[in-house]
Amino acid sequence: MTDALKRLSEEGVAIWLDDLSRKRITSGNLAELIDQQHVVGVTTNPTIFQKAISSGDGYEQQLADLAARKVTVEEAVRMITTADVRDAADILRPVFDATDGQDGRVSIEVDPRLAHNTRATVAEAKQLAWLVDRPNTLIKIPATRAGLPAITEVIGLGISVNVTLIFSLERYREVMDAYLAGLEKAKERGLDLSLIRSVASFFVSRVDTEIDKRIDALGTPEAKAARGKAAVANARLAYQAYEEVFSSDRWNALEKASARKQRPLWASTGVKDPSYKPTLYVDDLVAPNTVNTMPEATLQATEEHGEITGNSIAGTYEQARADLDAVEKLGISYDDVVQVLEDEGVEKFEASWNDLLKSTEAVLKRLTPSEG
Repeated sequence: MTDALKRLSEEGVAIWLDDLSRKRITSGNLAELIDQQHVVGVTTNPTIFQKAISSGDGYEQQLADLAARKVTVEEAVRMITTADVRDAADILRPVFDATDGQDGRVSIEVDPRLAHNTRATVAEAKQLAWLVDRPNTLIKIPATRAGLPAITEVIGLGISVNVTLIFSLERYREVMDAYLAGLEKAKERGLDLSLIRSVASFFVSRVDTEIDKRIDALGTPEAKAARGKAAVANARLAYQAYEEVFSSDRWNALEKASARKQRPLWASTGVKDPSYKPTLYVDDLVAPNTVNTMPEATLQATEEHGEITGNSIAGTYEQARADLDAVEKLGISYDDVVQVLEDEGVEKFEASWNDLLKSTEAVLKRLTPSEG
């Protein structure tokens, strides 16, 4: 074992776990990860909940009670997922208090079927914040075209937000703009800006997966030389954009009113290609005031094999731009790649949510007591 996780934390990278289940909560595993492996936050998504609840482990009694009440499957899923998030938030509350609200956060996502409906997304975010009722919750809103005004509105209401499914640099700048606009609304309403927090989840590994697939289809030596470089380059240029926006005059005015920066969060950091080192999207994305949310396998790999040697983003912007330009020169459209990834991301979460509804409905039917 190394002290890689400790060093990562010391470099200003908050380590969050990209997973949650009732068994993880009740077994003491989450508390153990916080205590021993520097985990200071948790992210969830529809796929994570679908896997957790479909396993059935720890959910039997609550499902039986919900069946007895004959609740709808939609209500059942919301009761189950918000209960897990609430319990995880309570476990992380000491971290939240110790970091003045910076970490100790648990994220829960709006219904992914609402990704293209601004008004419904805002309503859902308000409902989730009310249901969980913990100050250390982040409501996840996807960075779709319809999600942007929802982010502004929800931040403007004083609700902390994790913006998810960000793939493109242009969309990331729009996300930061939506956050600043929300803070300006909150300021007009007289809200305490220091209590509003946000992270912007910039997805990493999926960029390599999509671009490498297109590179492999080309099959030339020149193309193969570009494999496995685009995702890190994209994320590094996102950090450059973050530095620019959060040193602007517009931001400085908000900071004087006690606003806090929206941190970049590196998501999808488990490698998909086994030929890449398992800690690629951790080691190469070390920079202050960032978050890296990791599946447990990536967390363990970082603990055992991580090479944390200081800030690995500073001084890389020129090379990062060259790496993305090299992909464009191969005839691979960056704009097309990131749009495909956004569309697929929404579709995957919708599919997971629908699977979760179906599997939960089947259990509720089985457990519903017969009349008489």
